Amino acid sequence: MIDTMSGTGACRDCGATLVSLRDAAPWCAGCEWNLDAYDAPRRVPEFGWTWVDRWTWRLAFRMTRRQFGRLVGRPLGATGSGRAALLTAAASVVLLAGVVALAITGVWLIVAFPVPNLSVVLGVALLGLAVALRPRFGRLDPDLEVLSRDRAPELHALVDEVAAAVGAPLPHIVGVDDDLNAYAGLVGLRRRRVLCLGLPYWGALDAQERVALLGHELGHFVNGDPRRMLLTQPAFTMLGSAADLVRPVDTVSGGGIVEMVGEALGKAFQWVLSRLLFGVHLVLVCVALRDSQRAEYLADEMSARAAGSAAATSLLDAVLAVESTALAVRREARAGHGADRWRAAAAEARAAAADRLPRLRQLSVRDEASLFAAHPPAGLRRRMLTDRPWRDPAVVLTEARLARIDAELAKEYARVGRTLSWSG
Repeated sequence: MIDTMSGTGACRDCGATLVSLRDAAPWCAGCEWNLDAYDAPRRVPEFGWTWVDRWTWRLAFRMTRRQFGRLVGRPLGATGSGRAALLTAAASVVLLAGVVALAITGVWLIVAFPVPNLSVVLGVALLGLAVALRPRFGRLDPDLEVLSRDRAPELHALVDEVAAAVGAPLPHIVGVDDDLNAYAGLVGLRRRRVLCLGLPYWGALDAQERVALLGHELGHFVNGDPRRMLLTQPAFTMLGSAADLVRPVDTVSGGGIVEMVGEALGKAFQWVLSRLLFGVHLVLVCVALRDSQRAEYLADEMSARAAGSAAATSLLDAVLAVESTALAVRREARAGHGADRWRAAAAEARAAAADRLPRLRQLSVRDEASLFAAHPPAGLRRRMLTDRPWRDPAVVLTEARLARIDAELAKEYARVGRTLSWSG
């Protein structure tokens, strides 16, 4: 239960009464004074040093608001990848070239000199390092329950319509799992497009919110999100992998003082190199995630294009109410009820929290600001949509068609319901 509090003081700028939710630092609902306050008790430490966490949060807050101000009101297509995307791509190209150079040098050292030779040992080491740092193409999640067109024709037909509405290619694989989430991604060397719908999430949404969810996720195939692009993947993973490789580990040795000093010096060098690599990795990830947040705004607009602005904004309110939705769905699952009751219970929980939603939207701007956040705060995402031209739905999902889709997924709903009822 989230309690709304008023009467916690007066706004320094406009004199209005401050508000708060539960234990959050109070702020002004009118002019948003003090919304930019660092609320240490509510923050999960990211670096472990309070002064560093405070400074990085404030930097993230300013960057997030600045990006929102730069993008708001601009039409779809006018907000293409900017400096963050170019820097991420350039860094990825350099890193990839470095791995290729390691591999070529390693092969040359192996074949250019006769065996036995120390150069062969070095060549094998360099080749092994190149293999360890190679780009990863991702694999299909083993928990994904793949749904073929024959098995779920109505669901696939809806996906087809939404993809056409947002101008996105069709996913190669459509599946479900038991998470309160949904995602779209690319896997394998052939870059197969995967759409996954978490059934507790999917089942708790109403008809047009489901269309909005599909529009958002399919929009990730065309919105230039760097997390899903092969060219920018090295910037997200390669230096982090290198930092792990050189991180010092404790070993058991029984040597004398010379060995102990040598081991201590080696560990010190490894520690410094590991921290340096990890620091550069963090910088690259933070820069890349700025462009990921831009891509999320564009995916939200594609969501509105498919389902209409009302459904797209309602979906973002569902994101804010995800905890109450999870409780409602789990309660109904334990009672043995199906997706129709999941949806009704989630709607009831959101209706009960309707008077708190404006505060939740504002508080999300503070709580969700982070240098490592791939998504902008839900409150800013909703505000971005409401500040754009209002859209009517391009795809309408009727209740009869929704019922047919849920009937196709009856077996999967039952399985997920059992999992939810057993979970803590």
